[in-house]
Amino acid sequence: MDAWIAGGGIGGLAAAAGLTRAGWRVRVSERGDALSSDGTGLVLWPAVVRELDRLGLGEELRQRAMPQPPGVLQRWDGRVLAEVDTERIRRRAGEVPYVVARPDLLALLFAALPEDTVRFGQPAPVDADADVLVGADGAHSAVRRRLAGPRHRLRDTGQTAWRGVIEAAAPHAGEVWGPGAKFGYTPLAAERTYFYAVLPTRLVEHHGGDHDLLLAHFGRWPAPVPSILRQADPARLLRHPLHYLAPRLPSYVGERTALLGDAAHTMTPDLGQGACQALLDAFTLARCLATASSAGDVAAALRQYDRLRRGPTQRIATAARWLGRISTARRGVHVRDALVRAASTVAR
Repeated sequence: MDAWIAGGGIGGLAAAAGLTRAGWRVRVSERGDALSSDGTGLVLWPAVVRELDRLGLGEELRQRAMPQPPGVLQRWDGRVLAEVDTERIRRRAGEVPYVVARPDLLALLFAALPEDTVRFGQPAPVDADADVLVGADGAHSAVRRRLAGPRHRLRDTGQTAWRGVIEAAAPHAGEVWGPGAKFGYTPLAAERTYFYAVLPTRLVEHHGGDHDLLLAHFGRWPAPVPSILRQADPARLLRHPLHYLAPRLPSYVGERTALLGDAAHTMTPDLGQGACQALLDAFTLARCLATASSAGDVAAALRQYDRLRRGPTQRIATAARWLGRISTARRGVHVRDALVRAASTVAR
């Protein structure tokens, strides 16, 4: 059986690895000239780490990544709202989350594929001569437009996110909430720190440079936020308006087409689940298709994939958007913060 995958990002490479292991012949079309070198950080939760273990990639991941350190959620004035106990996660899930640089994860997945699986510099097909076409071509997916039409499209949240990596280790992980804004950071392997910041998009239009804007807004927030920004290279800051997909797709599949990752459920990054859900999509799809040997088998396998993944991912996308609104609220922040502290106390 032949699979053609549109998109050589995390979801596309993971689907290629899973399908190759299941005995499929796989081609991946990636419009970029090489693997992305975007150096931002990703948190992989225990369920994803277990999937990578099944593929034989778990130990390599652990060498490239680092266990998620304990974290703290604060207000912009320094008051602690909640603490993240990663050992508690280990006790409940049998594994801690891992933090990995995106290029390292891409390289890990790419190395698991046969030579010439990925065709760089090749536009993603919206139709293909294959038993299955997998749309892993991102938030602006051409495969999604062909499958679902233009009604299902990206909607602007009115917020913009900046991301970057500095060559210094933060003492712990953390996120800080303020009126209309937030800032997060987490250590990476090799003494580096990944950080992100969120502000209303309208501020971008009325300020000179990105770095100056971030320093002006976050420069007096609790440590280590100001020092992280002072060490950031302005030329390497990544800036992206935040979007979500609406209305939700009624199906992630067609007769021989499947969508995964951002192509299926573009979500805001507020839960840090985008990469995890793309990986779980990919591995689930590969398992569903593993024993397919006819067009009828493929159609049934794709329906099973849709049943398994559409509900959970759409609920997570809704929760992420809700948390994005709450965490950057401009009004009622004292009530919000009191509720967060109360919920944290109950959860201990």
